[in-house]
Amino acid sequence: MATPENVTLDVRTRLDAEQVADVRALVDAAGEADGVHPLSEHVTLHLGHGGDPDARNVLACVDGRLVGYAHLDLTDVVEGASAELVVLPSARRGGIGQALVGQLVGLSTDGRLRLWAHGSHPAAEAVAERLGFRRARVLWQMRRSLFAPLPAPVLPDDVTVRAFVPGQDEQTWVAVNNAAFAAHPDQGRWTVEDLMVREKEPWFDPAGFFLAERGGELVAFHWTKIHGASQHLAHTSEHGDDQPHDHAHHPIGEVYVVGVAPSAQGAGLGPAMTLVGLRHLRSQGLGEAMLYVDEVNTNAIRVYERLGFTRWDTDVSYTNF
Repeated sequence: MATPENVTLDVRTRLDAEQVADVRALVDAAGEADGVHPLSEHVTLHLGHGGDPDARNVLACVDGRLVGYAHLDLTDVVEGASAELVVLPSARRGGIGQALVGQLVGLSTDGRLRLWAHGSHPAAEAVAERLGFRRARVLWQMRRSLFAPLPAPVLPDDVTVRAFVPGQDEQTWVAVNNAAFAAHPDQGRWTVEDLMVREKEPWFDPAGFFLAERGGELVAFHWTKIHGASQHLAHTSEHGDDQPHDHAHHPIGEVYVVGVAPSAQGAGLGPAMTLVGLRHLRSQGLGEAMLYVDEVNTNAIRVYERLGFTRWDTDVSYTNF
C-alpha cells in the first residue's frame, strides 16, 4: 500500500502538546461528521497524556497539516496488534486511510493487525474489505431509559454494598476484576496503573463505583460512569468526562464494568449489582443508561435485555489474519 506522494507519515511513541491538540481537533471534526467518537476510551485517555509508551502514534500530514491519525497497541502478543485510525472528513478518499493501514501492518511485530471501527461505519467496512481484512469481533452498545421502572436489587442477606475507596481498594479490585474476566480479551488484563489512570480523570467518581462484600471479601462490583456530565453540573457535584467537549448530547450514564468473583457466580449478584448502579445513575437526574457487550456473549445480552436494555449501535473489529 503505497503512500500518496503528497502525504507524509510520522511515527512517534509520544506526542507533544501541540500534536495532541491537533489530533483532538481532527477527532472532533470526524466525530461531528460521523456522529460517533472515532477512538476508544483507552486511546483517548492515553492521548491526553501524550500517548502510551507501549504504543505507537502515526500522524499523516499534507503540507504540514494533520489529515489522519492512527494509534497502534503492540502489547498483546497473543491476539496481535490492535489499531484505531481516523481521517479528516475533507481529506477522505485520497488514499490516506490505506496508507495508515499499510504503516500499521509494517509496525506490527508479525504482520497481524486488528482494526477497530466505532459505530460500524460503512466507509470503514468498505476500506477494511478492500484491504483484505475480515469482520472478526462485534461489540454491541445497548441502552435503556432510566425513566422506565427499575426493580429494587435483591442481594443475599450476608452481602453488603459500599463505595470504592481510592488508595485502599485498588489491588483487591484489580485481582477480582481479572479473575472475573480471565477469558476476556480486554477486561481481564488490568493493572493497578490502568485503574489509577482512570482515577485521575475528571469523570471518575468513587460514589458511583460499588463494591459488594461478603465477610469483608469482594464478591462483585459495578463501576458506573457518566458521559457528557459537564452539561449536567446543575444536577451533580463533581462528575466530569474524559472528553467533555466531544459530547454534543444530554448526559448519559454507563454500566462501565460489572463483575462477579468466580467463587460467587450463579447467585444473581450480576443483575443485582447492575440495578444498584442503574438506580444510582437515575438518582443523579439522568434519563438514559448505556453499556457495551460482545455480540457473542448471548448470556449477558439476555440478562441486559431482561433489565430493559436494547441494542443501539455496534463497534466492529476487522483482522487481516
